[in-house]
Amino acid sequence: MSNIVPIAPRGKVPESEKVTINLGFVDLGHIDLLVSEGFYANRTDFIRTAIRNQLTAQNDAVRQVVARKMLVLGLQRFGRAELEAVLAAGQALEIRVLGLASIDDDVPPALAQATVASVTVLGAFHASAAVKAALAGRMH
Repeated sequence: MSNIVPIAPRGKVPESEKVTINLGFVDLGHIDLLVSEGFYANRTDFIRTAIRNQLTAQNDAVRQVVARKMLVLGLQRFGRAELEAVLAAGQALEIRVLGLASIDDDVPPALAQATVASVTVLGAFHASAAVKAALAGRMH
C-alpha cells in the first residue's frame, strides 16, 4: 500500500458541506437572543463561530491525531488518469483525509475497486453513487 500525495484540484470544489443539527429550545432561544442583540448576524454565524472557537481550542490535539493517523489535511482529489496510473503500477491507495476526499465522476466503479484499498475520511467524501457502492466495504 502506498501513501497518498495530494493532487491539485481541477475545477470548482464546493467550499462547504451542509450539516443539519437539532438544538434544544433553550439553546436555540439563547442563540436567537444573541442574534437579536447584534452579537451575531444570524444563527449560522453564531454556530460557525462556536465551531471555530472549539476547533481552535482543540488545535494541538487535532494536529497530533492528524500526524499519528497520517491524514491528508484539506482536499484530496482523484481522477481517472491518476487511478489508471496506480493500477498500471500495481499499487493500491489507502485514502486518509481530514477534509474533503473526491473521486471524479468519470472514474468507473471497477477502476475505483481495483485501486482503492481503503477510504477513511473525516469530513466529506464525494464520488458517484456507483463508486461509493463499489467501495462500501472499504470505507471506515
